[in-house]
Amino acid sequence: MQALDPAFGMVGSAAAGVPLSDLPRGRTEERHRYPIFPCQDGYIRICLLSRRQWRGMFEWMGSPTAFADPKYDQLQERYASPDLLPAIGRFFAERTRAELECEGQRHGVPTAAVLTLAEALHTDQLAARGFFRDTELSPGLVAPVPAGIAEIDGRRAVAGPDTGARVASAPILAARPRRGEGRPLEGIRVLDLGVIVVGGDTGRLFGDLGADVIKIENSAFPDGSRAALPGLMSHGFAAGHRNKRAIGVNLRDPEGQALVRRLVAQSDVVLTNFKPGVLASLKLDRAALSEVNPGIVVVDSSAFGPTGPWAKRLGYGPLVRAATGLTSEWIYPGEPGTFSDAVTVYPDHVCARIGALAALALLVRRERSAEGGAVSVAQSEVMLSHFADRIAAEDLARRGHRLTEPAHDAPWGVFPAAGDDDWLAVTVRNDADWGALCAVLDRPDLAADPALATRSGRAASRARIDAAVTEWTERRSPFAAMDLLQAAGVPAGAMLRAGDLPEWEQYRERRAFREELHPYAEEPYVLENVQIHAAHVADPPVGQAPLLGEQTFEIAAELLGLGVAETAGLIARGVLEAPDEQDGSAARAG
Repeated sequence: MQALDPAFGMVGSAAAGVPLSDLPRGRTEERHRYPIFPCQDGYIRICLLSRRQWRGMFEWMGSPTAFADPKYDQLQERYASPDLLPAIGRFFAERTRAELECEGQRHGVPTAAVLTLAEALHTDQLAARGFFRDTELSPGLVAPVPAGIAEIDGRRAVAGPDTGARVASAPILAARPRRGEGRPLEGIRVLDLGVIVVGGDTGRLFGDLGADVIKIENSAFPDGSRAALPGLMSHGFAAGHRNKRAIGVNLRDPEGQALVRRLVAQSDVVLTNFKPGVLASLKLDRAALSEVNPGIVVVDSSAFGPTGPWAKRLGYGPLVRAATGLTSEWIYPGEPGTFSDAVTVYPDHVCARIGALAALALLVRRERSAEGGAVSVAQSEVMLSHFADRIAAEDLARRGHRLTEPAHDAPWGVFPAAGDDDWLAVTVRNDADWGALCAVLDRPDLAADPALATRSGRAASRARIDAAVTEWTERRSPFAAMDLLQAAGVPAGAMLRAGDLPEWEQYRERRAFREELHPYAEEPYVLENVQIHAAHVADPPVGQAPLLGEQTFEIAAELLGLGVAETAGLIARGVLEAPDEQDGSAARAG
């Protein structure tokens, strides 16, 4: 629930601050947000979120006068235009995917070909990264499997033999002061330089578990999620940046870089998801930071990884999905071109958890060695890892092995229920489930039919069984039908929409959501609460997401030893930033 389009969690910048839970109940057409166009040899996807990206597209098209009006610099104007996307479509129609990718990247327009999974597995990037390795699954049975979805210190984190080594004590963290509030990461400090979803969510995971998380940004290069806000705060930003403090630092200024290095000297983890090479240009990469603090752990997440010919490609989640074969799979059966992954936020939240887990592993290692380390997570490889079983199976089939498709019993699917576009999943696993289902449906004729007494017989009569189930489900609400079937031992689940989640009894009992009053919101936000329950671990704190640089003075005094006058001077020179007391906007020189 947290990792795939979380309804009350961090959202992408294209959502403009509107949470999934507030979208219309119906399936609205949202493909214009990350549009896909047919071209000479397939399909191409682009991203036009920022003004800079739009300006690149405008120049690429030859600066057409029809779109020269400055109003098109605004995202909403571009969304509202009935003429813009058709014009781009005509411009792309006679070009190949390879040509469009090359030209788009050159003009600063994030662009990706929509590849099939088979095409994605044979890209130069994947070959260069060595993500798949032939592995013996059983004697004589060899297939390609992922070699580890995170890199630790430049090497794949792959399972190996258990050496028996354990951390008997934690001398570094044991010496830290703790607040005693029942959260395991108390005493750890994290510098969050991340942006948009994967950046925000990784830091939030640390903050929810008690770490002191400091978000670093400045108004010249604000977090993309903040830049898309309709006001000072939004639901998604509040969810992704709660339990953090914020300092405004100009990372392009040598003084600002020096101040960040002073913070690094007092920290444990640095989180980033800039394009590979950006941190090195700012003299804030792992090599530079380890000179300041040999124990620092640096986590970076990028679209395609830090090496290979695609390393510096402009990439967003939807473009990575296109380039890894997922978009081409996410279509309606028999309807090519009906791509349906337009606004899905995937795999950002998954990558955040992988990055956080790897960072914790390095902090454990640091207790033995006192050395920090580097974590690198590629979104493309996280996606491909979820196809791992299929990739291995298809490779074995090409080598002459016979594949046995798993045969689902019947019924096994999603059925219409009474209501407005309401649905119910029903799955029968075995003969016992089948008998229980027939009893609930009040269909003794089906239970007595010898042709339906076995899994294979039911599978052969799937259409007949589905019709019987549909006749029953259409007369009942999805929740009433679910309760009846579950009570009989038949696996069934009502389709929940985003707005249904906080009211579902299961989630209420598990404290999965909570309301939070935010000083910059007109009404309370519903946010995720605790998802993993553990003895002696408290629920996440209630620390509201900060404005840009909201705690600049506080952090400057506490960690940098700067007086109020010194901090104010740095703000006047544009090195630091803090919100204006009157309206909450960032104050800086000029």
